[in-house]
Amino acid sequence: MTQAPSRLASLDALRGLAALIVVLFHYLPYYDKLFGHDFAMPGLLHDTLKFGRYGVHLFFILSGFVIFMTLERTSKASWFGLARAFRLLPALWAAIALTFLSVHWLGPESRAVPLGTALLNTTLLHEYLGQAHVDGAYWSLVVEVTFYSWMALLYFNLRHWHQLRLALALWVLASYLGVIWWKQIPDGLAFFVKDLLFVKYAPLFVAGMLIYRRHRHGGGSAFDNTLLAVSIGHGLLAYKLPYSLFVLACFGVFALAVAGRIQVLANRPLLWLGSLSYSLYLVHQNIGYGVIGWSYDAGLPGWFGVMLALIMALALASLVHYLVEKPALARFRSWRQKAEIRAAGTPDRAHG
Repeated sequence: MTQAPSRLASLDALRGLAALIVVLFHYLPYYDKLFGHDFAMPGLLHDTLKFGRYGVHLFFILSGFVIFMTLERTSKASWFGLARAFRLLPALWAAIALTFLSVHWLGPESRAVPLGTALLNTTLLHEYLGQAHVDGAYWSLVVEVTFYSWMALLYFNLRHWHQLRLALALWVLASYLGVIWWKQIPDGLAFFVKDLLFVKYAPLFVAGMLIYRRHRHGGGSAFDNTLLAVSIGHGLLAYKLPYSLFVLACFGVFALAVAGRIQVLANRPLLWLGSLSYSLYLVHQNIGYGVIGWSYDAGLPGWFGVMLALIMALALASLVHYLVEKPALARFRSWRQKAEIRAAGTPDRAHG
């Protein structure tokens, strides 16, 4: 039996870079578009940072890779669901509380939501119920959780790879058709195609899973390789130029990381940033907007507000990561280990 692959440090570094790119996009060109900055960025920097909107797409590729790794190591759908819940929800709940309080204190007022909406955000079902996000960045978490649900359903019912890859191929085909006829999708099908199947993003996850399969099991059949190529090519239809080329570049960088060709990224600062990436993503946007807006109200230069927002986001992300995210995961792993020992009928002391 092939041994499970070790955790790839360069992927953690990539996750940190992707998070930083998203943060800078929100604080610089996107804030300027929404509220206006008092300084002008060099044209090249402004245009480059606009690609940060698509840093989330690298998260989706990474998620496909990591989730399939998790599925292969998980015996039951219930354990998979619990593992995902402990991974996402404690940090999310802390971030919702921090963001809700910050927006009601510092603004922006346009980003404030009622308490009931904030509470509904804790379930990640709010978008399906027509409610606003506490933070705009949460849209991708809804996609992630929907992806987890589909994969639990598919993987634990279609345990044979040949069956599962056929389901994935049909999903990619539906994604092509959905993007091609995006504006012609009937209202009765729009929710299923655009939201539940998230046809603009599904091939990113599928490609990540197929890359994991190649890394874990080596090579790949002609069907697998064709499906991977078709999944990657979907971005050329789903996104406008030049952003579609940026998404293709994300695949290239990701493949280099998996192949161990960019180990230079696996340095201490980037690995630290990678460890914070989820918490940073959760707390940066609306809280950062409030800090930047406060700095303008205080008569401070805009660039100072951006720096202050970045420092605040990193500080809050560190608090959430070390005080909530890591302890929750450790508690779950300990609980799961004890539960599996009890299920196997083996006394704990035999594994002490």
